[in-house]
Amino acid sequence: MKYQILYRDAFPLLECQLGPGETVRAESDAMVAMSPTLEINGALKGSVLGGLARKMLAGESFFFQEVAATKGSGQVLFAPALPGAIHDLQLNGSYGLRVQKNGYLASTCNINVSTAVQNLAQGLFSRAGLFVLGINGTGTVFLSSYGAVHRIDLAAGEEVVIDNGHLVAWVDTMDYKIEKASNGWMSSIMSGECLVCRFRGPGFILIQTRNPSALGAWVRGIVSKG
Repeated sequence: MKYQILYRDAFPLLECQLGPGETVRAESDAMVAMSPTLEINGALKGSVLGGLARKMLAGESFFFQEVAATKGSGQVLFAPALPGAIHDLQLNGSYGLRVQKNGYLASTCNINVSTAVQNLAQGLFSRAGLFVLGINGTGTVFLSSYGAVHRIDLAAGEEVVIDNGHLVAWVDTMDYKIEKASNGWMSSIMSGECLVCRFRGPGFILIQTRNPSALGAWVRGIVSKG
């Protein structure tokens, strides 16, 4: 499958060119437009319990949509729900990803998407939630973010501290811990950061340049004033 990401700087679209018999999988309601030679179907991959876990626990759709070139070659356009970036990753099976809710947009069909469980402290305090998406397999996965995506690569033993509202995805073999942003609780709260995530390499983390929680707070403030 050939693809390109259009309008990368603002409100991007993912354009996939499918040859005869090729299929691409996407999050429910992600399709924007497609050629009449293509066919779209709702699909439940894995068990019903797996679908329920994605919906109820990880905040994702119960179903995926699959677009197949059943009548010949064609083009399909996908778009994420939030204004931000689309980031493509090639997975070779040597590692998987942990992805925040709403971070998965689309993938080739050899990519598996499931629900992964974090430990209690990470789930309660990281804002990513107790349940996140686990993505693995061999192929291409497309992730979406709020704002642009920035990649941070860490060597073995190297660390980075990240505001937990900016996480998009990280290598599933990496561990991280939750800690105060400053030495004291009062200083952490006054800084506006409070809790942060400390990751240790090797591996990489994808972060988003904007915080969805901050957007929600801004919208609630505007609505309350109205």
